[in-house]
Amino acid sequence: MADIDFSAEIADLRHTYESIEAVSDVEQIRADIAELSEQASAPNLWDDPSIGQQVTSALSRKENELERLTSLAARIDDLEVMIELAEEAHDTDLYAEANTELASIKKALGQLETVTLLSGEYDEREAVVSIRAGAGGVDASDFTQMLLRMYLRWAEHNGYPTKVMDTSYAEEAGLKSATFEVNAPYAYGTLSVEAGTHRLVRISPFDNQGRRHTSFAAVEVVPLIESDDSIEIPDTELRVDVFRSSGPGGQHVNTTDSAVRLTHLPTGIVVSMQNEKSQIQNRAAAMRVLKSRLLLLRKEEEEAKKKELAGDVKASWGDQMRSYVLNPYQMVKDLRTNHEEGNPDKVFNGEINEFIEAGVRWRAEGRHE
Repeated sequence: MADIDFSAEIADLRHTYESIEAVSDVEQIRADIAELSEQASAPNLWDDPSIGQQVTSALSRKENELERLTSLAARIDDLEVMIELAEEAHDTDLYAEANTELASIKKALGQLETVTLLSGEYDEREAVVSIRAGAGGVDASDFTQMLLRMYLRWAEHNGYPTKVMDTSYAEEAGLKSATFEVNAPYAYGTLSVEAGTHRLVRISPFDNQGRRHTSFAAVEVVPLIESDDSIEIPDTELRVDVFRSSGPGGQHVNTTDSAVRLTHLPTGIVVSMQNEKSQIQNRAAAMRVLKSRLLLLRKEEEEAKKKELAGDVKASWGDQMRSYVLNPYQMVKDLRTNHEEGNPDKVFNGEINEFIEAGVRWRAEGRHE
């Protein structure tokens, strides 16, 4: 361990932490927690359940944010003590443990530093993610299912609760589309860099001649709407269709006509929900996702108008943002950030934090140009 200058490493960790702490404004977080705690203790808080949920969720987010910051500060202090003990005892095992903890703290600081770059209007929100099969036939449907598993595994690795809201199965294999929620603070800001067209190149398992196929899937990420968002949808703008929920091979999720499809007539946006137990629940879930999409659409229209007035017509997202190549070589590469990983299995198993962090930094640089 003599090659590692632990003093310099500790100084670097403290410098990074202090810059994150300054941006995060710890004193303001504490003030917010005090105010929200007072609101949460009000005896009439739950007279309006939506307000009660809003206050308690906000309090939980702020408490988690403070805990992340304070626990990292404590870990840096503990690491410094560990190194001092290792030096006094000339303990190589303790040096090795310190090196492992050093790498872990660096990773945690990198993730926290990424969160400080999430400054968009809706970045703090939870997220609704939709994946749709594009060109490529059955391979595209299979790829859609692979991406769904990738994102659910990513959420699981990070301890983020998820809820699959809708799955539309393809005839031969895989999924035509899937929609799920990620119920964690900053889920939208984090996952929004995953939006775009994903491309898979591989020897198709569905081609009996063993030929290489290219297939595509589209990922859409929208912020989950909250009760105070002013999105109203008149009944005259909605078409509501009810149908029987179904799974692969014709197996029914339930035997009633409880699945709901909402079509927003002015925009053509279609949302289907079938994984809740009743038609009422599916309709409520579908309405929430529809409002989320309309909220983002409104935001995009506002941004487009601003860019038009500013004379900026540069597109920030290309048609294809990431390639997953399994043949003739193995490589997953983000075409915006140039971040790459030579082990696609690792990526498809949900280890995509480095891709996401690179995407957030790339976007932040673009915003400040």
